[in-house]
Parts: sequence; structure tokens; C-alpha cells
Amino acid sequence: MPEGDTVWQVTRRLHAALADRVLTRSDLRVPKYATADLTGRRVLDVTPRGKHLLTRIEGGLTLHSHLRMDGAWKVFAHDQRWSGGPTHQIRVILGTEDQTAVGYRLPVLDLIRTTDEDRAVGHLGPDLLGPDWSADRALANLLTDPTRALGEALLDQRNLAGIGNVYKSELCFLLGATPWLPVGALPTERAAHLPALAKRLLEANRDRPVRNTTGRRGQDLFVYGRAHRPCLRCGTPVRVADQGDGSRERPTYWCPGCQRGPAPAPGSPATRRTRSRPSRRTN
Repeated sequence: MPEGDTVWQVTRRLHAALADRVLTRSDLRVPKYATADLTGRRVLDVTPRGKHLLTRIEGGLTLHSHLRMDGAWKVFAHDQRWSGGPTHQIRVILGTEDQTAVGYRLPVLDLIRTTDEDRAVGHLGPDLLGPDWSADRALANLLTDPTRALGEALLDQRNLAGIGNVYKSELCFLLGATPWLPVGALPTERAAHLPALAKRLLEANRDRPVRNTTGRRGQDLFVYGRAHRPCLRCGTPVRVADQGDGSRERPTYWCPGCQRGPAPAPGSPATRRTRSRPSRRTN
């Protein structure tokens, strides 16, 4: 699933292509909106909210989309061949005189009133890359349930918006805590530092084509996607296991030498994952 920095990049491309331009083509390939026609309306802006994209259109309308695991927005010049996937995967087409934005495999696509945006994104916590960011509020949200596993709390967009599975693993490594450590057991100083650290990582990567959390060239990530390979700090083999509530398990990477706290019991279903997953951006 794309993370906040990737969504920010996608939104920036869409904004550059559509904002302040009149739509000359509109095709929403979702049964609920099959008769909706946005042609002739001006796009006001495209704004990210956590992992959500809000395309605001004159007349008080907002096209709300979410990429989830496989969704993508692509921008093409008029003479450019579309290359985002087969035609049957297209969910929306927004065209101007100069460029065309095409949404592929979008699992979430809603046309709502702009005044009703809170119904779509009002549940989100402070956006790490947004104007509503509040480190104090994010920390308070995380500590609301002190018994919850740190990794799960970081992924909960109601606490703070923008962290995905890559940053979850990397943040836990940088904090020296396993993703299974209860949030309330995180040392006070580290807990207080967590929101600022998360924001710094996303801000540093929102303009980069390749995500980097280490500051090292050629060694982009500390643990994510590096199962069974030596830790960049201590040399201990990085481990991987699934973490989640049973319905949404996520591959989670950690170094048992550098990170303190509980981990899945050997032989449990969560530890049977053996294949390392590489880090990639989804655009």
C-alpha cells in the first residue's frame, strides 16, 4: 500500500496536470457515477489527506480516491500511449486540453460534495505531510491504548495519517523497539520523539524517487525488505513476520539485536513467512 510520501508525489503530479484547467473529458467508470459528467468544470486543486486523494472541482464537488494496494493514477500527454494497465482496469478518466489523468484499479472512488469531505477523511489523525499536523495530538492518539502493539498503532490512520508498512518497520527500528512492544512500554523520551521522527522521514522522502531512511547511498532501508540479511548496524540477521489483527496481516521486519521488546513466538503462524519483500513505491 502506498505511504504518505508516495501519495504526496502522486497528488503533486495530478495537481500540476489538472489544477486551474477546464475538463474536456470526464469518464467515471463506476456504476454509481456512470451518468456523472464533469466536462466543462474547472479543477480547483488536488490535495492529499494521509493516503487519500481529494480532487476538488468547481461547483462544490470533490472526487475522492484511495490507491490501497494496487491502485494508480497516471498522467499522459495527448499523443502518449496509456501504459497503466489494461483498459478494463480504468476507473476514471479526467482530461484537459493538454493532458489526461487516468485512474487504474482504484478500489475507492466517490464523487461527493466538497462540504462533505469530512465523511470521507474526517476520521483520520493529523496528517504527517499536511497543514493540520500536530505532534502532540498524534502522540496522544497513539497513547490512547497503551497496551496496543506499537506497529499496529502506527498503521492506524486514526492516530496519525501517512504511515504504511515500510515506515512502520523503519520507525520501530530507529526507536530501538520491536513492532510488538506495547506503545505504553516505549520509554517516555522515545515516545515523545516518535511523531517528529515520523514527520522528518516522510518529509525527507516526499521529493525522492527512491525512499531512503538510512542516509546511506546504496543502503536505502535499515530493515524493511531485508529479511535474513545482516543488520546494517549490528550484523544480526533481520527477521520478518506477519503482524496484524488476523484480517489484515502485514509483513513486518525487525532486528532482534537492535530492537528490544516482544516478538512472535517461534513456530507461530506469524513467523512462518520466509520470503523477503522488496520495498517499492506504487505510483
